[in-house]
Amino acid sequence: MSKKQQFLVEHNKLSSSDLQTTMEMLSRFKVEKASLFKDNEWSLDKLRRPFIFWLTSFSSEERKNMG
Repeated sequence: MSKKQQFLVEHNKLSSSDLQTTMEMLSRFKVEKASLFKDNEWSLDKLRRPFIFWLTSFSSEERKNMG
């Protein structure tokens, strides 16, 4: 399992249904927040909070359309 897949599994396990994510959403997050990825790490401790802030900046409808 890749680090990105592991992040996905752990994030979804810890999140309510409205904050569940997909690989596509994680890829978009990585592109939009490239400065957080100086290495190719998907550290839950480092990235989960910025990811949730990023994710909640979209409406539920926008999140559904993302993937």
